[in-house]
Amino acid sequence: MHLFPGAPDMTGALIVTTLLAAGQPQPVGREPFGQLPDGTAIERFILTNKNGVTVKITNYGALVTDWIVPDKAGKKADIALGFDNLEGYLAGHPYFGATVGRVANRVAKAAFTLDGKTYKLAANNGANALHGGLKGFDKVVWQAEPLKNHHGVVFRRTSVDGEEGYPGNLKVEVSYSLNNDNELRIDFKAATDKATPVNLTHHSYFNLAGHASGDVLGHEVELLAKGYTPSDENLIPTGKVAPVAGTPLDFTTPRAVGDRIKQIDAKPQGYDHNYVLDRKGAGLELAARVRDPQSGRFLEVLTTEPGLQFYSGNFLDGTNKGKGGVIYKQYGGFCLEPQHFPDSINQPNFPSVVLKPGETYQHTTVYRTGAK
Repeated sequence: MHLFPGAPDMTGALIVTTLLAAGQPQPVGREPFGQLPDGTAIERFILTNKNGVTVKITNYGALVTDWIVPDKAGKKADIALGFDNLEGYLAGHPYFGATVGRVANRVAKAAFTLDGKTYKLAANNGANALHGGLKGFDKVVWQAEPLKNHHGVVFRRTSVDGEEGYPGNLKVEVSYSLNNDNELRIDFKAATDKATPVNLTHHSYFNLAGHASGDVLGHEVELLAKGYTPSDENLIPTGKVAPVAGTPLDFTTPRAVGDRIKQIDAKPQGYDHNYVLDRKGAGLELAARVRDPQSGRFLEVLTTEPGLQFYSGNFLDGTNKGKGGVIYKQYGGFCLEPQHFPDSINQPNFPSVVLKPGETYQHTTVYRTGAK
């Protein structure tokens, strides 16, 4: 039985789909991806299209481990930071490729009040809660099965009442699908039996020159956002929206990541800011473009969300040994995380993140890659 009315038809659990339509991407592949300490087998699903784009996603954390894209000469490279095996993810990491929830980004003082009751969360980022807590959605096993009529996979789980301090039993679906336009589409859905904050996002770290190629300071970024939410030294928003014009945060025209990064007053220095998108409506709209001039690879982000967190990998410090033994150093990857604004549950002037019984939380993000 589907969690949500109108959900796409699915195959039986873990059955590989055969797509009959001519010109469609290849059938979903599967491969083992290690075991948890309790013996639970973890799998990885492989999405591939006719252009040679390949995305690998594991049911541990519903996270993307690999994202292989050709450059302008047809040479393929993996543009996603991550690990070769499950052990790398189990050892701890800064949310490489993760599905983040129940609430992405920061919740001030790890607490909020809803319907007259105060809820205390795990403080895993100083005094604040970050990306779902000590064991967020990125650190659990999801049920997974290929989509029947699309080249993709749906991941499901129930976050039980009280998990990481959040109220309500929250049923969640996250679907990944890849098409021949090189678009990885991510559809998020959730329903609850008790009012609760929900803010889900995807957290891949990208390096369009290839995950092993060094820093991304030469990548050219354009963000369709004239405003941002200023924050304090702990990255908690003040509740205001300010213009990016006249600041080093202005990417309304393409600029290299490193052009003005030394002007950012933050420790460690770099971008970790929520941008208020220039939205025209409620549908899927372009939010960002990034291009690596050397390889020609580009990434475009489309979303239905009001905000976009741009992060330049400031906290990467060389402690993570990634795929092929690569050491991921500061600025080794960037993130573009479509979401609601940080700490929205404590900020009455921000769009609400409260989901109530009978409602469906739903949003879509598309990451489109290419080279020119």
